[in-house]
Amino acid sequence: MAQKRKSSFAIPMVACVGVAFATCTGPGQTGQSTMLAATAHPVPSSYEGANAVVGAYCTRCHSDRMRRGELVLEGFDLANAPQNAEAVEKMIRKLRAGMMPPSGASRPEDAILQAVATELETTIDRAAARNPNPGARTFQRLNRAEYRAAIRDVLGLEVDVSSFLPLDTKSGNFDNIADVQTPSTTVMEGYLRAAGQIVRIALGDPDAEVSNTIYRVPRVQSQKERVENAPFGTRGGLSIVHNFPADGKYVFHIMPYAAVEGEVFARPYGYEQIEVSIDGKRVALLPIDRWMSESEPSGLNIRTDSLQVTAGPKRVTAAFVRQYEGVVDDLIRPIDHTLADGQIGIGLGVTTQHHLQRMTILGPFEVTGVSETPTRRMVFSCRPTSSDEARPCAREIVARMAAKAYRRPVRQNDVDGLMTFYDRGASDGGFEGGIRTALQAMLTSPHFLFRMEERPANVRPGDIYRISDIDLASRLSFFLWGSPPDEQLLRLAQDGDLSNSSEIERQVRRMMADPRAEALATRFAAQWLRLQDLEKVQPDALTYPYFDQTLADAMHRETEFLFANLVAEDRSVLELLTADYTFVNERLARHYGIPGVTGTDFRRVSYVDDTRRGLLGHGSILTLTSHPDRTSPVLRGKWVLEVLLGSPPPPPPPDIPAFEETDGASDGRFLTVRERMEEHRANPACTSCHKVIDPIGVALENFDVTGAWRERDNGNLVDPASELYDGTPLAGPADLRNALLNRPEVFFRVLTENLMAYALGRRVEYYDMPTIRSITREAAKNDYKISSFVLGVVQSPAFLSARASADQADQN
Repeated sequence: MAQKRKSSFAIPMVACVGVAFATCTGPGQTGQSTMLAATAHPVPSSYEGANAVVGAYCTRCHSDRMRRGELVLEGFDLANAPQNAEAVEKMIRKLRAGMMPPSGASRPEDAILQAVATELETTIDRAAARNPNPGARTFQRLNRAEYRAAIRDVLGLEVDVSSFLPLDTKSGNFDNIADVQTPSTTVMEGYLRAAGQIVRIALGDPDAEVSNTIYRVPRVQSQKERVENAPFGTRGGLSIVHNFPADGKYVFHIMPYAAVEGEVFARPYGYEQIEVSIDGKRVALLPIDRWMSESEPSGLNIRTDSLQVTAGPKRVTAAFVRQYEGVVDDLIRPIDHTLADGQIGIGLGVTTQHHLQRMTILGPFEVTGVSETPTRRMVFSCRPTSSDEARPCAREIVARMAAKAYRRPVRQNDVDGLMTFYDRGASDGGFEGGIRTALQAMLTSPHFLFRMEERPANVRPGDIYRISDIDLASRLSFFLWGSPPDEQLLRLAQDGDLSNSSEIERQVRRMMADPRAEALATRFAAQWLRLQDLEKVQPDALTYPYFDQTLADAMHRETEFLFANLVAEDRSVLELLTADYTFVNERLARHYGIPGVTGTDFRRVSYVDDTRRGLLGHGSILTLTSHPDRTSPVLRGKWVLEVLLGSPPPPPPPDIPAFEETDGASDGRFLTVRERMEEHRANPACTSCHKVIDPIGVALENFDVTGAWRERDNGNLVDPASELYDGTPLAGPADLRNALLNRPEVFFRVLTENLMAYALGRRVEYYDMPTIRSITREAAKNDYKISSFVLGVVQSPAFLSARASADQADQN
């Protein structure tokens, strides 16, 4: 029997802690109740204080009759919390965030509520230490990004896999979660098609048939400046790496837009030239010397002569020759993407410079063979001079390539299996044909496509075991780099050195200092912060004419740069909320009103005032949480609750009129977004949830749809004053930021949850929360530097070990 101990707070105390589980369920909604009552043989309570708080003031909502949130707290005894850990973890989350008791309810001092949360955490954490659970994960398959990185690692090629593989399903914010990576027929067929095409690209294809590849430029992308990797003296257009399958002749079709903005603003006019270059060398100069007439709605279609090009990856650029230096003075300011040049066409209004719509590469014609390429030289490390040498040479190539593809040392049966494919291909296609077939089999092998981890032979279903060093190397590299392990990591794994905790820490720090660790920004942070949603918002062109794809891309990169800087300099993760600096290029600096920045390169700058700090001042976040024609306090509040606080609001009840159906005018004037929201919130069915969501978004109302600072909305002064769900008054972004900083532990834990989910490739469960709390406590000792969180995840039992599932096959 457990020894009784005194609670850390006096009793009785008043708090409706139990309503932490209320979920705004509507009439008729049912679900299975969670009972936190005493067991059939209750343990004598040693947690009198917490029991008194919950039992005295929470059972009114969470009684067997009311069942708010389908939770019953009658007879609650904290001593039995470990048996109901999943429900208790939800309670802890709401208490730590200050969301319960709800606004309007009797509420004791916050210190009392935090003491209750501490009691709950201590009880759960001690039970977890006695019975650790690292969780179970099925095998992971390579998603699009990982597949592309693996191909780059094995063959040195950059390939666009979007034409072969379907979009990755996301779970828990991320696209690498195993439970939704079922290898469907569609996915496997995509892998098969990809393997065939990639091998043809890698080794060339002397039998290549004529095909076309289309590269498009978004209509709203600015084409005023030189694009990255394009020759100097050009503007706009595009610059891409194209893989030519064979030596032969190719034709380049160029199509400008007929009307950049659907003739809302202007039509292109004037003589211009488009330069086509390959690897920086001009191969064609094409004139555009007339109006794009209404009879050509799809634009001009310009083509080069047939051009001789050798096989392999080459940078192809199609760009306009710059006719003058400096910035065009727009007639309709500041519409960068229309490039208004100040001329007035007869009867047509404003004119613009030309914009490239797409480039199509057609070929090859008259194939003459396949030249040596870097990839071919890497693959064909030996060449047979007689038939007797062919198979030994092939075996050496296959073994070496398979070790890279499988991300581990290969066994004899691995090579033997691949050599059967070599023999099959060689029977018709000779030595090269055999290597092609073996490579294709390699790229469709489960050992390449799936990150399967081997279970020791003596492990039984349900046992917890430490994963092998080889599997640990892959976990590390895909976590920190989003790609396969490098030679150093694999060598250490083969030698058994990754079993040493000091070596693991050295490798983590080495990998975080490597440029490939940018994947933590472009893969982890971008998905956690939902930057992909920025593509879904296209601000109204008439209301926000300054916004274009170039600006959107800059916003996206700004947020990635901030997180990448935390990793590169090992800074405190609190700077995600507090940073008084950011990373901008000229386009974004002009949008923010930051002077002295020119050019397309990003650089670190300090904010000119305190209106922007951290993520809450980033244009990416503010735009992706807006509608095309107005801001959305609901979307912004929901983003903060879900992404930063880990407490998503429940879905709205049915039959509630949409915000757009509310009247937008009153007393002869247009209403602000805030005023329209207040009308919408007057519906009793909406009030309880919107009282939590809306104040957060209202505090950000000084930022418009595109994240630009504003003082007025619809001609009326913006009023950002509101009150947070815990009663904290808010008067703008600074107050909201400070409110989040008043409960930093919530943010640290949410970051750690997401970091762990991404690292493990599975959703974080309630039984992971003791580990997450331990990681944040340790991070505090190192000023919450990002490395503390990464190392905490890597050194956790969940990362280093696994639980054998009943259906896990022995991989030996």
